[in-house]
Amino acid sequence: FPIFHPNSECELKGHASPASPHRTPSNAQAGLSGCTPGLTLTSSSGGPSSPSSAPQGSPPSSLAAGDSLVTRSVCKDPQMRKASMVMDFLLERYTKKEPITQNAMLKVISRKYEQHFPEILSRASELVELVFGLELKEEVDSTIHSYDLVSKLNLPNNGRVWDGRGLPKTGLLMTVLGVIFVKGNCAAEEDIWKFLNMMRVYAGRKHFIYGEPRKLITKDFVTMKYLEYRQVANSDPPCYEFLWGPRAHVETSKMKVLEFLAKVNDTVPGAFSSQYEEALRDEEERRAGLRVAMFIVLQNTNVWII
Repeated sequence: FPIFHPNSECELKGHASPASPHRTPSNAQAGLSGCTPGLTLTSSSGGPSSPSSAPQGSPPSSLAAGDSLVTRSVCKDPQMRKASMVMDFLLERYTKKEPITQNAMLKVISRKYEQHFPEILSRASELVELVFGLELKEEVDSTIHSYDLVSKLNLPNNGRVWDGRGLPKTGLLMTVLGVIFVKGNCAAEEDIWKFLNMMRVYAGRKHFIYGEPRKLITKDFVTMKYLEYRQVANSDPPCYEFLWGPRAHVETSKMKVLEFLAKVNDTVPGAFSSQYEEALRDEEERRAGLRVAMFIVLQNTNVWII
């Protein structure tokens, strides 16, 4: 993080304005600055780009060993280390469909850090959102401070896509949808992979979270109608491009995807000026469509609200 780096050759040029120099870094971003050489997603058996020998769909060895998905050994910030422990805990409870309570999380980090719990939880929730596309929400009227993790999209098997054990893939899908949107609602396959390579996600190389990314993006997400993958007309040799699929249009919106990208880049949606304006128009069109649908339903049921 951040993905949209102003000096990167893979920058989506002309779309994102740099964040204000006076902007305070987000919790997760602030935690990154306390790590040396940086916060890196990794498995216990190798670096982020190391091929995994585990079967597809199985959990990374870091979870099995009780280690964090976030490399703790290089992290100087004790609160960030605790946040990574909470992130592991949240993922485990989510995949097992077990309750998430504040008391259980305090046991994970030890009571010594109880006074820092709000900050630790904020960092953990941002990490789990940026990497896995899951949003932590506290249950309303909860006397025991219980929480739910809600996926930003309705991918099968709690976001894991395949049956069996594994980790949610929603974060990767949200990222791809964001690249497509920022690239003008249609992104060349080459641009998608340039962008994902910045995240150390490579075609044909098994990733400890996403499995084999090429299959996931060009087949699984396409089969589930989240993405459209088509050959560019008259291209020789054949070139391919990605668009949003019909299911993506139903389950999310341009504004939600832009908000996700902005959070990843530690900025605000308005920094993507032209896309922000387009997202606002899309929101208004959605509201107008909803009003028409409500009018039709009320008309057919002879019920009128005055």
